[in-house]
Amino acid sequence: MSRDLARTAFGQTFQNPVLLAAGTAGFGREVSGVIDLERLGGIITKAVSREARAGNRAPRVAEFAFGMLNSVGLANPGLARVREEQLPWLAANLRQARTLVNVVGFEAEHFAEVVAGLDDFSSITAFEINLSCPNTSAGGLEFGADPTTAARVIELCRGRTRKPLVAKLSPALPDIAGMALAVRDAGADGVSVVNTLPGYLATEHGTPRLGNGNGGVSGPALLPTGVLAVRRIMERSGGMPVIGMGGIRSGDDARQYLRAGATLVAIGTAAMANPRVPERIVADLEEHGG
Repeated sequence: MSRDLARTAFGQTFQNPVLLAAGTAGFGREVSGVIDLERLGGIITKAVSREARAGNRAPRVAEFAFGMLNSVGLANPGLARVREEQLPWLAANLRQARTLVNVVGFEAEHFAEVVAGLDDFSSITAFEINLSCPNTSAGGLEFGADPTTAARVIELCRGRTRKPLVAKLSPALPDIAGMALAVRDAGADGVSVVNTLPGYLATEHGTPRLGNGNGGVSGPALLPTGVLAVRRIMERSGGMPVIGMGGIRSGDDARQYLRAGATLVAIGTAAMANPRVPERIVADLEEHGG
């Protein structure tokens, strides 16, 4: 039995709730030969910053038994090239799947400048504002660590676009539901939870396995943390739109998020390990429901 999986979120209709998470599928073109993007609800692009970024030193990824540690460093071609090369490709090749653009910055105004620079693309459904970025004006403290600072970023972005804004929050926050309410009050249309957890792994010689030292934990180990974050936000917010992510490898994992109240889910690490996983999850949800 094939079930109708259409979801409405941020004032838009998604043909199903399954998205590709930011940072794991590039800008779509990179995985289009192995993933049928049109089978999905959408794609959240790789991070876009004002200027191009080379990223962190290699190695950038280290696997462990329950997931992956990564420190890519928000490497991306920058706003100008994304406008010229990446978004036109997405607009021409995605008809059913939605496009959400992940936005990063290192000062509050940087986020708004990227949003303003991409706002004229009708193919963009929403902007995902990555509040886990370090605020260089505050000594490297993440924007999302402080409700006032996070709200300021959202307010600046809201002043530059009428498109939906989705705030991406860290699982390390002491009160993730409170932060969700703060960004909603500042103009966000929803949140995506959770981003990676801080982590560190060493080699047998005691040296860091990542070139940058520490990194972000993703994969199966993150599943219970992400589901709990969704539950807490739903309990406090009364039902704001949430994209649930972290550790999803199967239809059952996706249903954990959906039953907790998430409107959409995003697949990241599992799609890197096996590009067929997102389509299999869609098929599972079609057969067994969400």
